[in-house]
Amino acid sequence: MVHILSLWFLGVALSCAGIVNAIGTSGTRSDFARWGYPRWWGILTGGLEISSAALIAIPVSRIPGLALGAVVIAAAIFTVLRHRDYQHLPPLSVFVSLIALATISS
Repeated sequence: MVHILSLWFLGVALSCAGIVNAIGTSGTRSDFARWGYPRWWGILTGGLEISSAALIAIPVSRIPGLALGAVVIAAAIFTVLRHRDYQHLPPLSVFVSLIALATISS
């Protein structure tokens, strides 16, 4: 049961984050610009997050989806730490926890 719930929460969280990044709210756009990324970076990030969520939803592609999600979140953590923008760490820690829980419980 924990496995299924962690997969669902992770899929929904990645989908929502992907939509926010792909749409590019003003806060998201300003964060990416402040970190030195090009304007299209949010669309790429959002697409990767949504792709990860879709892969996680399909049982045969779950492991690649978890791996893709882990890479995207690791890159986000690296960016946040490099720029000392620590206010973004709490939500990222939720993603790390969900990825770890989904991976360990499978």
